[in-house]
Amino acid sequence: DSEQLEFAISGNIFIDIEDWEKNTVYKGGYRENHVIIRWFWQCIRQMCNADRLKLLQFVTGSASVPFEGFKGLRGSNGLKPFCIERWGNEESLPRAHTCFNRLDLPAYSNKQKMFSKIMLAISESSYYAIE
Repeated sequence: DSEQLEFAISGNIFIDIEDWEKNTVYKGGYRENHVIIRWFWQCIRQMCNADRLKLLQFVTGSASVPFEGFKGLRGSNGLKPFCIERWGNEESLPRAHTCFNRLDLPAYSNKQKMFSKIMLAISESSYYAIE
């Protein structure tokens, strides 16, 4: 039917956080159980779906999840998983590299600061570095 065809072409606009988390890689000293990464996923769970989509678009250039889920994310050279890499300092905003589906995430001193910086970056992304 037409809804299934649209989903296959456009992707999903509902974010499955568990799928996203399962299909994310970490660099720069971050790992799955690092406190900054735990805070990141707690922040994602705090967001409404619309803000999650904004973050996805900020990092990947696409405001929808591929038909296959997060394992189907593509970059400029084929499959490219969502990646979170340590970068910057306490005052830096998160930075995105859309060709690589990479979020450069500073090691903030607390979760609330991280949440505020992420929300600022995704709401004002046209003013910040997106590569």
